[in-house]
Amino acid sequence: MPLALLALAIGAFGIGTTEFVIMGLLPQVAGDFGVSIPTAGLLVTGYALGVVIGAPLMTVLGTKVPRKRMLMLLMGLFIVGNLLSVVAPSFSVMLIGRVVASLAHGAFFGIGSVVAAELVASDKKAGAIAMMFTGLTVANVVGVPLGTLVGQSIGWRVTFALVAGLGVIGLAGIAKLVPDLPKPEGVRLRHELAAFKNTQVLLAMAMTVLGFGGVFAAITYIAPMMTHVAGFADGSVTWLLVLFGLGMVGGNLVGGKFADRALMPMLYVSLGALAVVLALFTVTAHNKIAAAVTIALIGALGFATVPPLQKRVLDQAHGAPTLASAVNIGAFNLGNALSAWLGGLVIAAGFGYTAPNWVGAVLAAAALVLAILSAALERRTSARSAVLAAATPSEQRTALHH
Repeated sequence: MPLALLALAIGAFGIGTTEFVIMGLLPQVAGDFGVSIPTAGLLVTGYALGVVIGAPLMTVLGTKVPRKRMLMLLMGLFIVGNLLSVVAPSFSVMLIGRVVASLAHGAFFGIGSVVAAELVASDKKAGAIAMMFTGLTVANVVGVPLGTLVGQSIGWRVTFALVAGLGVIGLAGIAKLVPDLPKPEGVRLRHELAAFKNTQVLLAMAMTVLGFGGVFAAITYIAPMMTHVAGFADGSVTWLLVLFGLGMVGGNLVGGKFADRALMPMLYVSLGALAVVLALFTVTAHNKIAAAVTIALIGALGFATVPPLQKRVLDQAHGAPTLASAVNIGAFNLGNALSAWLGGLVIAAGFGYTAPNWVGAVLAAAALVLAILSAALERRTSARSAVLAAATPSEQRTALHH
């Protein structure tokens, strides 16, 4: 594997850290700016919405720029956003910094995947892409807990300064190690957009929004939930996030292993179990051991949906995998934004810090319903295609007319 993949992995590590570390620092940020916890939750929502907008926008812009230069520009944007958070004199400025940093997120992973695949032989492409995404996974096991510890011990601004430093290292690595690759030729936006006329593509993205939204409904408010309800000390949030990260790693591996074998059954099991576990979290959040186990399960079940959902989108988006893949990354973050906002609403309404778990359970259950509907529509389409294939030409014309 070429060293250029290490540079991409470092960039992915920084992006993953800045996305998730804010969850363990919400009480500190809220206290410093004098805002409520639900208001501080807008830092999660704002970042997620920035990814939703930035993923397709930056990916389309990236078709006009050589890929190496685009990756460097994206890392530069990421650095600027995190530095804005470091020096933010007010909550609104920090929110702007979060949005600026988020604009790089989706396109970096979309374009970075293409670059990683081009750096190696055809039989190593999947491993190269996986190596880049390892940076995102490791961020949740190492970067987020360490960033939370630093933020709680020294100050949350120091955490974001360190994340900006990771961006500088990633930028330097890309500049030094990634070879110059030509900008893609023959890319037509109308061909990419045509994939979104496919009902199955839209259903898959809706599953992504709702399914992963269920995870973020609970995890966004993990710090106040664990300290105020379960009775953990502030410092314990660090190792609780490690458990969540380890669950993510395990779930991602299992989801990836079974996505090729039985994609839809994998979605049924993971989404159904996720809905049940999130509902149970309203009870287990009151016990330290049960809460810790539940957090790991949420990470595992939530990320077990990621490989099959991403593969589902790619399978259905015929001829337009790049933009569809980037938009689906945006869909994950749209779910994050929706659930963080809804979780803040139920807390602000006085239902308590465990109420977002019910929001998450409902979202995951809704995703399961869509998965069942999608499979039913697919079976119906396949059956109709089989009938048409067996019919005479005149019968085919009649069937198509009706």
